[in-house]
Amino acid sequence: MRELVETSKAPRPIAPYCQAVKANGFVFVSGQGPLDPATGQIVQGTIEEQTRLTIETIKAILEAAGTSLENVVKVGVFLQDMKDFRAMNRIYGEYFGEIKPARTTVHAEAPVDIKIEMDCIAVMP
Repeated sequence: MRELVETSKAPRPIAPYCQAVKANGFVFVSGQGPLDPATGQIVQGTIEEQTRLTIETIKAILEAAGTSLENVVKVGVFLQDMKDFRAMNRIYGEYFGEIKPARTTVHAEAPVDIKIEMDCIAVMP
């Protein structure tokens, strides 16, 4: 059984996808970027600022689903410029506890001008 996850604390999807789906004890969060939840507009800034906003958005979606960053088991990170890896990694490390999730980080170009996009899978507590 699948359940749609939606929160006003995250940007509304701009294409045919949802913020997240709960299924079989997991939460699958769609790719999120540095967008203002209220306006859906890109928030320009440094990679650190964009990473922080992106993770805060994911955190809000996970909380709406009834779980948290502590329960994330897999993260995908998509960077516009791999030179931003160290700075992104520093902020990323602030958010995840002792048991870090599995992660893939790749270079990717988004259809909009953002420095980072992230998706994740979490378990329900």
